[in-house]
Amino acid sequence: MDGKVYVVGNFKGGVGKTKAVTMLAYEAATQFKDRTLVIDLDPQGNATRVLAKTGNIDNIDKSITDGFRVGNLENEVISIMPKLDLIPANTSFRNLTKVLFEKFPEDEISQISYLKELIKPLKGKYDRIYIDVPPTISDYSDNAMMAADYCIIVLQTQELSLDGAQTYIAYMQFLSEKYNAHLQVLGIIPMMLRQGGRVDTKVLDQAKEMYGNNVLGTIVNYQERLKVYDVEGIHVNRNISGTIEMWDGKAHQLFIDVLTELDEHERYLESI
Repeated sequence: MDGKVYVVGNFKGGVGKTKAVTMLAYEAATQFKDRTLVIDLDPQGNATRVLAKTGNIDNIDKSITDGFRVGNLENEVISIMPKLDLIPANTSFRNLTKVLFEKFPEDEISQISYLKELIKPLKGKYDRIYIDVPPTISDYSDNAMMAADYCIIVLQTQELSLDGAQTYIAYMQFLSEKYNAHLQVLGIIPMMLRQGGRVDTKVLDQAKEMYGNNVLGTIVNYQERLKVYDVEGIHVNRNISGTIEMWDGKAHQLFIDVLTELDEHERYLESI
């Protein structure tokens, strides 16, 4: 059975999309024991950097750019750790539009569906494929949405993030209708900067009013440990007794809970 493809997005930058992608992929591989692949579609390569540090990889000689140019992503996969792989991105991927136009001149459908075709040979090898994208309406988001089965939206509890989420959902629906894509919202992950903050609470309440049960009950609160993972890579430290260090345990449990909720949503959507 082919694995499912998830695009994680919001059309506002800096809301925690890459954090969600890398943490969900890490928990899927380590806790759920699922064969997991991260595809980095962002030329800034933030997910690539975090996962390279996670796997203690100093030199990356593969890239999604090469895969798009030759028409094969299978040769661009690197192993991060058992059950977790990555197709990395770098700044050369900023030329995606040029690559697509050269390959498919005057063929818009083929341009925006190219990633969907390139992923097909990979879907049988993985249980989960997560795509990280820049926060823009662009060839990156079009390709990711057309390739995905589900969309996971990251909502930082601030007004502009809610606007970005609304725009993202509206654009997803536009693509689905125009090109007959079968993409559904799997869930909206609330990321709260200040627990109990008036603006944060107001935005979260607005999101629940608008999107109901699509908004997860698990709230990812600001944690210093999650910022450490950006610098040092994702890890789990243990005490002398062998138990998981408290702050690592809290950070990972949050995303285990998020993943569990998303899986519950998926089972429901698959059943109707």
